[in-house]
Amino acid sequence: MGKKEAPLTALSAFVPKGAVEMVMQYLVKYKVHLTITRERKSILGDYRFAVNGKNHRISVNGNLNEFAFLITLLHELAHLVAFLRYGNTIASHGKEWKHVYGEILHEFLALGIFPPDIAREVSSTLRNPAAGSCAEDGLLRALRRYDSKDGNKKLVEEIAEGQLFQTEDGRIFKRGSQLRKRIRCLEAKTGRIYLFSPVYEVQPV
Repeated sequence: MGKKEAPLTALSAFVPKGAVEMVMQYLVKYKVHLTITRERKSILGDYRFAVNGKNHRISVNGNLNEFAFLITLLHELAHLVAFLRYGNTIASHGKEWKHVYGEILHEFLALGIFPPDIAREVSSTLRNPAAGSCAEDGLLRALRRYDSKDGNKKLVEEIAEGQLFQTEDGRIFKRGSQLRKRIRCLEAKTGRIYLFSPVYEVQPV
């Protein structure tokens, strides 16, 4: 999917039906130039502050399922609102952003558009949202249930200890033991130890 501006009327193809009206209200109110991009491995979404009379710019990966797309978009909208409210010198994911993001999540949670499992995870993040668009492990697991199924992909936590898996860049690892928040894995080629997030997506070998 190439980069393209998303007409407001096309939002229903990317977000839950019940969220379209409220999303449109935000985009119109803050004059947001929304761009749908192809999959980016390093980020799910991005926000650029308005400069030189141009509109605020938000981009979101177009391959996300409707719930992940919406949450990513709300994350970026929170940056916009926080900067306008508190100034653009605040920390990107500091207390001001967390407060605004929590407010926005609460608004959309009240619409009743999320399935129960996602709604529970969103509710649990309202007071202290994580920096990543879908950074909370529980929320990521819940969102992943609504992805188009790819039988070859698994989370690192779903790989049996001692089994091999391959990352997106082609490197091979052996799954090791579970630590407190990460999983210890051995890179087959170098013998180096790496710590993986349990919800990092890989391909079994």
